[in-house]
Amino acid sequence: MECRQILQQYWGYPDFRGIQKDIIESICAGHDTLGLMPTGGGKSITFQVPALAMDGVCIVITPLIALMKDQVDHLLKLGIKAASIYSGMTRPEIIKVLENAVFGGVKILYVSPERLSSELFQAKLKHMKVSFITVDEAHCISQWGYDFRPSYLNIADIRKLKPDVSILALTATATTKVVDDIQEKLGFKEKNVFRMSFERKNLTYVVRLASDKDQQLIHILNSVKGCAIVYVRSRKRTKEIAQMLNDNDIKATYYHAGLEHYTKDLRQKEWQNDKTRVIVATNAFGMGIDKPNVRIVVHIDCPDSIEAYFQEAGRAGRDSKKAYAVLLYNDGDCRKLHKRITDNFPEKEYVRKVYDSLAYFYQIGVGSGIGHTFAFDIGKFCHNFGLSMILVDSSLRILERAGYIIYENDPKNSARLIFLLSRNQLYILENITSNEDKIITTLLRLYGGLFNDYTYIDEGLIAQKSGLTQQQVYLILKNLSMKRIIHFIPQRKTPYISYSKNRDDGERIIISKSVYEDRKIEFEKRIDAIIKYATNDSVCRSRQLLRYFGETDSNDCELCDVCLEHNTDQASEDRISLPKKRILEMLKDGKKHHITELNEMDIPDRQLDEALEFLINEEYIINDCGYIMLKQK
Repeated sequence: MECRQILQQYWGYPDFRGIQKDIIESICAGHDTLGLMPTGGGKSITFQVPALAMDGVCIVITPLIALMKDQVDHLLKLGIKAASIYSGMTRPEIIKVLENAVFGGVKILYVSPERLSSELFQAKLKHMKVSFITVDEAHCISQWGYDFRPSYLNIADIRKLKPDVSILALTATATTKVVDDIQEKLGFKEKNVFRMSFERKNLTYVVRLASDKDQQLIHILNSVKGCAIVYVRSRKRTKEIAQMLNDNDIKATYYHAGLEHYTKDLRQKEWQNDKTRVIVATNAFGMGIDKPNVRIVVHIDCPDSIEAYFQEAGRAGRDSKKAYAVLLYNDGDCRKLHKRITDNFPEKEYVRKVYDSLAYFYQIGVGSGIGHTFAFDIGKFCHNFGLSMILVDSSLRILERAGYIIYENDPKNSARLIFLLSRNQLYILENITSNEDKIITTLLRLYGGLFNDYTYIDEGLIAQKSGLTQQQVYLILKNLSMKRIIHFIPQRKTPYISYSKNRDDGERIIISKSVYEDRKIEFEKRIDAIIKYATNDSVCRSRQLLRYFGETDSNDCELCDVCLEHNTDQASEDRISLPKKRILEMLKDGKKHHITELNEMDIPDRQLDEALEFLINEEYIINDCGYIMLKQK
């Protein structure tokens, strides 16, 4: 079926927009393709349509689990065979999805980049007929991007298993350097880039200098009606700002990666369904969230980069109606941003000290340790050795990039369990409490396969369905495990460290220029760019952003704070044009004139005063004790 017919049949659109058609034709012709499309530009159409037009399964690599689930649900409703593999699925569930893909039962398969390295996935991939591979958020593969993720480097290995399959890379934020790096890392056979302008004509960018950000935020949200996102830097701040807004009669909730899955899902749905007006969040929120009617995005804390700001700000106004992106900024932000440089890049000697301290902490001798994995209590470690938690975290990331350790600092393994008794044995259990019975009943209603394999569970959901608190659920599951009714493995929240190499003496470890100095320079450039954007009040905000991404041919937006201020200045200039001209004509005779002579001109006093002030300040004329005259050149 022809691609336009597919678009009309499944999505109801009469034709493609922007560069969608160019990208689709390129990938259908078997060319490696990179598409640069701003948030809301219709990226998903560029792989979903050709996936239906071509034979085989389209593999979509994305880090956004929320996006996976939403898109799969949406595609299934349209009658399109789609599936996803993500953390939390059991091995039998994963095998079922992969085998369906092998036998043609799946047209679009979403996977996380971490899944690519698993032996099971690679074994099944060899038997799949793959139409093409889509890499979403492709900037994550570039070490020069703002959001580099090592797991994305596994994509190059997948290409070796399917060398004749083309790649479609998509991103909403990429500088020229990152564009080149994406194509190199993904092994493009030849450079092939389609660019859509990043200009958002319906989105007004504003930087507001604010000494009291809380009051400014309240003022903005009371002035601009509709749904809003407020971005902050820390988890603690999300709760504080949300509480402050609620105290001021603005209905708000908060969201960050540390919340339980059920809580995050509930708050996101309430916000998406407009039951909550404002969601205060860290940058963990928003990627892949499809809510077109966000009217305003406010950054109360300044992001680390233009890329991050542009992507987060771009979540406003995806319905093409008027929307605002506001950055609240003051001198304190400049200091905090520069501090992030030293926080992210401790001195090399400090990094070496952390490496040695780690060996002392785990009693690892020189020449040993490779392959060993340890639970890492960062609080205890820092206390024992008198180190900073922020600098230790950054040092461990540097050591990971240098290849000495694997630092799993944000584990997301959900709780899981398996029943040790058969279903029949459960029915004749004695000496269990009513709450234990509630939990067993709730588990059986919510989950299948509990008697065959470990199943990932959501304690928040179980609490809600059983009418108990989450703490009660946890304790009951632990008790049922002690009674050998189930085997319960709680959620793992402790970071882990694995040694990739045998331990060496700290003085001898190599922290290369590409691992440290080059990355630090790039980070500094991104910090400087966002500070320049926030403080440059002479160039249109939209033009500043577009120039950063290589679009030099653009016009003033006429909407941002800079343009409005410029227009006000221009209006003022037009207003005093006539009185300026009349005053200069009067002084052409080269004589002194008393200032009261201006009253004889038939011009409003305010315009005369403004014109006189302008001419004196710009040194066109001199005011000498109430007498004015032309300044001699």
